[in-house]
Amino acid sequence: MTTIDSGAATTAAGGEDFVEIRSVLVANRGEIARRIFRTCRELGIATVAVYSDADAGAAHVREADVAVRLPGEAPAETYLRGELIVKAALAAGADAVHPGYGFLSESDAFAAAVADAGLVWIGPPPAAIAAMASKTRAKELMAAAGVPLLAPVDPAAATAGDLPLLVKAAAGGGGRGMRIVRELSVMDGELASARAEAIAAFGDGEVFVEPYVEGGRHVEVQVLADAHGNVWTLGTRDCSLQRRHQKVIEEAPAPGLPEELRDTLHRAAAQAARAIDYRGAGTVEFLVSPAGSGEGAAASGRAYFLEMNTRLQVEHPVTEAIYRIDLVALQIAVAEGRPLPAALPTPHGHAVEARLYAEDPAADWQPQTGTVHRIAVPDGVRLDSGVTDGDTVTVHYDPMLAKVIAWAPTRAEAVRKLAGALERARVHGPVTNRELLVRSLRHPEFAAATGLDTGFYDRNLGALTAAEATGDGLCALAAALADAHGRSRFGGFRNVPAGPQVKSFARAGTTHEVRYRLGREGLDAADFPGVRLVALAADEVVLDVDGLRRTFAVARYGDQVHVDSPLGARTLTALPRFPDPTTRTEPGSLLAPMPGTVVRIADGLAEGDRVEAGQPLLWLEAMKMEHKITAPAAGTLTALPARTGRQVEVGTLLAVVAD
Repeated sequence: MTTIDSGAATTAAGGEDFVEIRSVLVANRGEIARRIFRTCRELGIATVAVYSDADAGAAHVREADVAVRLPGEAPAETYLRGELIVKAALAAGADAVHPGYGFLSESDAFAAAVADAGLVWIGPPPAAIAAMASKTRAKELMAAAGVPLLAPVDPAAATAGDLPLLVKAAAGGGGRGMRIVRELSVMDGELASARAEAIAAFGDGEVFVEPYVEGGRHVEVQVLADAHGNVWTLGTRDCSLQRRHQKVIEEAPAPGLPEELRDTLHRAAAQAARAIDYRGAGTVEFLVSPAGSGEGAAASGRAYFLEMNTRLQVEHPVTEAIYRIDLVALQIAVAEGRPLPAALPTPHGHAVEARLYAEDPAADWQPQTGTVHRIAVPDGVRLDSGVTDGDTVTVHYDPMLAKVIAWAPTRAEAVRKLAGALERARVHGPVTNRELLVRSLRHPEFAAATGLDTGFYDRNLGALTAAEATGDGLCALAAALADAHGRSRFGGFRNVPAGPQVKSFARAGTTHEVRYRLGREGLDAADFPGVRLVALAADEVVLDVDGLRRTFAVARYGDQVHVDSPLGARTLTALPRFPDPTTRTEPGSLLAPMPGTVVRIADGLAEGDRVEAGQPLLWLEAMKMEHKITAPAAGTLTALPARTGRQVEVGTLLAVVAD
């Protein structure tokens, strides 16, 4: 459903002058910078990038017409330095600044600084940003505007009857500074942890506490407003599938909402925008309670205001897909002073977006780093990517690699299309959540739209991340054959009988040893009696398995071998013939699971202390998130080489807990 809420003027006054934007600096990086550049190129607008030293070779830098260096690597030194970005815009001759999302996109001070420098700000007025910058103050404004809210809870006065509760940072977003509290005994610790993470991410340690709605849905409304009194509401999006309060899969329109509830959401979103004299693109986010929950709840559940994001959302492509619009182009038009078109867009079909992260869902969502050797998706879906082949994922920024978006006439078709595209995608490099995305889209709860709530991964993560071993042996055989062909001038075939070739690969804790001979009679592989070799190249192997022909695409990067086939994608580790015995570590050693910085050590913790299983020992900061390192078992802390502020690599010894 699309609605327009018009004020006194719906069109520009006759003869009114508009600002013409000819060059835009994007105060951001990665995927969103590339996305904005794409629209600018289509509109004939020149582009300016800014970049940190860590991003010197990044895709958004290569694609811009002009790029300006921000010395340093960490966001606090670079992308969060508003004065440097304004200076860069002026030096490059830009006449407008687009903030993207994250970083300074919701900084009223930065928006004001851009305007004070004589540049056009492609975003809402600073006063509107300030009104929504603090979630606590935003809730006060929304209450006055009649928007439904969850009542705040005083943590000092909370009782067991109030549980579960949600600790939430007043500033920022992206799930940072958020903690669920299910036991009052951990309240103080979670408050401290949330404050520390909020300070690190946003420079603001204010937090608040409110009821945590079990089984709630995260539903939001896209709004777009101009300076002529027009406020559009462009339907709903469901963003309930989240990990660590960060969205993973989004779709539009939100399925299964009764007409009455959709109307309530649209009205509340328009009220929120009008209450702060909003302009540009923004999103009003709501928590929709399960049907029949909450005092006086209707059969379809109730909607509660969460926050307003005064910027473009990561998930904006699903709205663009169903309305066939370009939200970035509309943002630019509004910033130029133009009215929204009189003809409202009409929604068509359904769109689903999946966020591809460099992370390991089976290992507590640990972010991953390294070279992205290959990233490609089949035709027919949209890829908004922050990286291209050969780019590096570093520890400094969010681990999202790309967004993949599918549109179709119906939800079922869109979900099937996206799952199939992700399954056939080529994603070579760090561990990603690609398999989790495919399984999530095909999960019965998601497919039937009956399990769309923020607890989806709490319920299903184990099954969704269970290692799939079927086909691993065939993939290892294909990897071995391709490797032999690539290393041999003669394609690996032998003219005389010889001993078998032996190669070993590891995946998901299992070693696959492949023994085979290649001769004039073809392939003779132990443990694969029904397999016949059809074709062989260094990057492709075709096998006939009991009459079924399958093609295996093989790519090797160092000891990592990626095999893509109809059996799915497999990443194998080629094992050396003679393992290095020096790689063993002392029992009880806690090694850094990712590169990062030690930001905190538990108060008073020292060598010789007795610790309990699961007790927090220290915290690592990596990719804008804190990661808690806990004792694996009860014992004595015999070593604590970790120090606050120390940067560590994967495998660095942090502590030793002995029995």
